[in-house]
Amino acid sequence: MTKIIERNIYQNLKKHLKEKEITVLIGPRQTGKTTLILELYKELKAENPDKIFYFNLDRLKDLSFFFSQEEVIKFISSRIQKGKKNKIYLFVDEAQRIENAGRFFKGIYDLGLPVKLVLTGSSPLDIKDKMQESLAGRKKVFRLFTLSFSEFLKYKDKTLFQLLNQEKISNFDKNAILDFLKEFVIWGGYPAVVTENNPNKKREMLEEIYNSYVEKDAISFLKIKKPLVFRKLLQLLVFQIGQIANTNELSSSLNIENRTTEYYLDVLRETFIVKSIPPFFSNPRKELVKASKIYLLDNGLMNLAKDSFKSFDDRVDKGALLENFVASELSKDALSRKLRYWRTLHGAEVDFVIERSSGPIPIEVKTQIKKRTLGKSFVNFLSDYKTQDAFFINLSKKDKFKFKNTYIHFIYPFQIQKILKKI
Repeated sequence: MTKIIERNIYQNLKKHLKEKEITVLIGPRQTGKTTLILELYKELKAENPDKIFYFNLDRLKDLSFFFSQEEVIKFISSRIQKGKKNKIYLFVDEAQRIENAGRFFKGIYDLGLPVKLVLTGSSPLDIKDKMQESLAGRKKVFRLFTLSFSEFLKYKDKTLFQLLNQEKISNFDKNAILDFLKEFVIWGGYPAVVTENNPNKKREMLEEIYNSYVEKDAISFLKIKKPLVFRKLLQLLVFQIGQIANTNELSSSLNIENRTTEYYLDVLRETFIVKSIPPFFSNPRKELVKASKIYLLDNGLMNLAKDSFKSFDDRVDKGALLENFVASELSKDALSRKLRYWRTLHGAEVDFVIERSSGPIPIEVKTQIKKRTLGKSFVNFLSDYKTQDAFFINLSKKDKFKFKNTYIHFIYPFQIQKILKKI
C-alpha cells in the first residue's frame, strides 16, 4: 500500500467544509491538490455516500457535464430531500476549465441551495483571472505549496519528526535530522520527487514538472512567446539568490525589453515559482525602499535551473541553498506577507526581517557559526530597531544569550517554528 504524505493544510480544509463559503484550493502543478481533495472526498463518502460527488474536469465526460449551469443545478436539486436537513458536496477538480468559472459557480452559490462547493485549480492565474472577482465574499482560498520540511520529515521518519520542537535532543538525532534537511535542500518538496528514491528519476521528474509548467501555464495560458528566454531568466535568478533583482541588468542579459522582463517575473511570482521579498524600512534616506530580492519556492527547481544535484556537503553554494530554503519555508507560512529583508544605502544588510506590531524580528542565515559573533550589520539593525528577539539560523550551533535588550537565538534550520511562535 502506498504511504500517504500527510499535509498540514488537511485539517484546515476539512474544518472549512462546514462553512457555507466556497472552498477554493490553488497552488503550483504537481503539489498534490488532487490527492488532497480525493482524501477529503473519500472520508466524507464513507460517512454519507449518496451526498458526495467528485468531478475531475481533466476528463472530457466530467467537463461536458459542466457546460450547462442549468444541468448542474438540476443535478443538485434532484438530490435534495425536501423537509430534511441535508447537504450536497460537490468536489470539482481543475474548476478553471469551465468557461466563465467564477460567474458559473456564483450563480449556483447565490441560489442558496444546500450545496457545498469545493474547487481546485492548477493554474493560480487561471483561478485569479476567472474566479476571484466573481466569487468575492463567497469563497475562502487555501494555497497548497510543495512540501515544507516538517511535512517531508514526517513522511520520512515520524520519530525524528516528533523531536523537531523539543528543546533538547541528542547529537545523534540532531545529525540525523540535518542529513534529511541536506537531502531536502537539494531535491525540494514536490511529492512525486520526495517519494522517489532513484536520483536519476528524481531529476527526470523535476524536468517534467518544469516543462509541464512552461507548456501548460506559461505558453498555453499566459502566452509566453519566448519560452527559452523565460527559462534563461529563471537560470539567471537562481545564480543571484540573496541579491537584489535588477530588472535593467536582467533585461540586458536576456536581450529583451524591461517590460517583458517585468511581465515574466510577474508570471513566475503569480504561479508560485518564485517569491519576491521587499525591503523593510522606516527611514527612506538611509534604507532601500523599493528593490526586491527573489527566491525560488522549491529548492528542487532551484537546483534544476542550476543544473546541479551534487550533495549538499560537496556544494560550493551552500549559503545560497540554505538561504533559499529559509525563504521558502517562511514564505509557505501565513506570515509570508510580513517577510522582508533590510539593507541600508551604505550596504549594511540583514537577510530577513519579519514585521510585527511589537517590533521586527531580524533573521540571519549562516552555514557555520563558531562564536557568539553578530556582525556589524546585525548590530546596526539592533541599534536602529528595538526588538526582543533575533535569530541566527545555522548548521553548527544552538545557543541563546542576551545582547543589550535583545535575546539572540542561534537555532538549526529545522527549528524555524521557534521563530513563528514569536509572531
